[in-house]
Amino acid sequence: MKSIYPVLFLGAQKEQWKKRLCLDSLLGFFSALIATTFIYLFRLYPAIPNISILFLLVVLAMASKRGLYAAILTSLVAFFSFDFLLVRPLFTFSMDRFDELLALCIFLVTAILTGELASALQQRAAQATARANETLALYELVKATTSAQSLERQLETVAQAIMKNFAGVGIFACAIILHNERGQLELVVEVPGHLHPTALSAEQESIIANVLMEGKPAEIPASSQTVELLRGRALRPARIAEKYVFKVLPLQTGNHCFGAIRLLVQKNSQRIWTRPTHGHEDDSFQQPATFFWTFLDQATAMIERSRLQSEALQVELLQQTDALRLALLSSISHDLRTPLSSIKASATSLLQEDVDWDEESRASFVVAIEREADRLNRLVGNLLDMSRIEGGALQLETEWYPLDEVIHDVVGRMQVVLEKRPILFAIPDNLPPVELEYLLIDQVLTNLLENVVRYTPEGSPITIRVREQEASLLVCIMDEGPGIPAHALERIFDKFYRVSETARRATSVMGTGLGLAVCRGLIEAHGGKIWAENRSQGGAQFCFTLPLRAIEGSK
Repeated sequence: MKSIYPVLFLGAQKEQWKKRLCLDSLLGFFSALIATTFIYLFRLYPAIPNISILFLLVVLAMASKRGLYAAILTSLVAFFSFDFLLVRPLFTFSMDRFDELLALCIFLVTAILTGELASALQQRAAQATARANETLALYELVKATTSAQSLERQLETVAQAIMKNFAGVGIFACAIILHNERGQLELVVEVPGHLHPTALSAEQESIIANVLMEGKPAEIPASSQTVELLRGRALRPARIAEKYVFKVLPLQTGNHCFGAIRLLVQKNSQRIWTRPTHGHEDDSFQQPATFFWTFLDQATAMIERSRLQSEALQVELLQQTDALRLALLSSISHDLRTPLSSIKASATSLLQEDVDWDEESRASFVVAIEREADRLNRLVGNLLDMSRIEGGALQLETEWYPLDEVIHDVVGRMQVVLEKRPILFAIPDNLPPVELEYLLIDQVLTNLLENVVRYTPEGSPITIRVREQEASLLVCIMDEGPGIPAHALERIFDKFYRVSETARRATSVMGTGLGLAVCRGLIEAHGGKIWAENRSQGGAQFCFTLPLRAIEGSK
């Protein structure tokens, strides 16, 4: 039986944290040393000048499997061990050549940045997985309880689900108590399954009756009889009362309590038993607590059949929320590739000792790394601020730019993506400058060109046309692909909307449905408009406008 959540009761959590810290330290230290020793023993450096890329693979592996701390430690150990064992003079931390020091420093920054990004993506993936597991668990609960024919079977399903999904937060037994036909409290179901429902003692019945009356949780001391529930855990009966307690929680709709759930829990795990409020608990307990109380609410819905439809709707909303999180994660991963590739290419060039780069070339590589790192940082910020863009709260930092230069810069940077595609320009020479934020319009053009590449045949031409139209500049990116289905033209700029599979190329990668929504938000923030339409001669075109303003009064 596997819990959705790791062990969260406090003593075990601290112990696991210490063990993980020690293990991460050992793995990070020795993985970097092993990689360095491998390079040293087989004399791969300087025979292979860019062999330090091997360390990036190790850092990525540590970030994705163990987290940010392990990745940063691996980067630092790799930096110093590479300097000590491989860079002349050997077995010292000094260097004869400045370019080697510069290359190592760039490697360290790149490794740490790469590790941080990989760790962030891994955390987001883990969060998305947890949400997916929660949604699946709720779906299975609804399905199982709906198919159950009797109330007792439904309650047994709920109790088993609680044991299955929340063992990690310190639940060792679960029982559900209801009023019987005579109005007396009766223990209806009890799990683990090898136990049989037992009669409630007078003390327990009194405490549970008080819980039903006040609608507040209460505790029942655990006794030596609890040993049966914990057999195999090597605990003396005298320690049961010290470590364990029965927690009694009301089952209620509104102000009406119709039953209670009794849980055998470890005392230092009780933060989950209070219904959470936003911003009150830390994240490690907030989500399990929220999900736990959702289960109890579902148990209530099983008794009041009229609420089944509402509960099913909540499950559907959870699934949609999970899909949005996964799509956002995928979009962030996609948009990070371009600047990371540029950073890696520049760093690799600097590490090529067999090429005698002049100072101007080295400076251009460093400037490229710095520029792409800044662009990377702003890209992430822009994506995470999508809601503020839609709300009109985005603050632009505009300057005056020739739009044709912006377009040529983007096309030049995207040569790898646009490979084997003729790019045709229809841009007048006398275009007036436009007030815009360079990075945001760069992102709009990038997203539109990537969208064209994704949905059109390889080798097909792309035309970029710019012209003045009233008090604005009109930019159109035209392709010769299959076009856009008529029903999709109005929705194609909606968040997470994707054109159906039949309209896509078989070799294309599925988009996230976020790129065009970002384009719309950024263009509207500039005071322009964006739309898509099909061309009469075949293909589609994406057009947007940027308003022309008088340059006087602008800095």
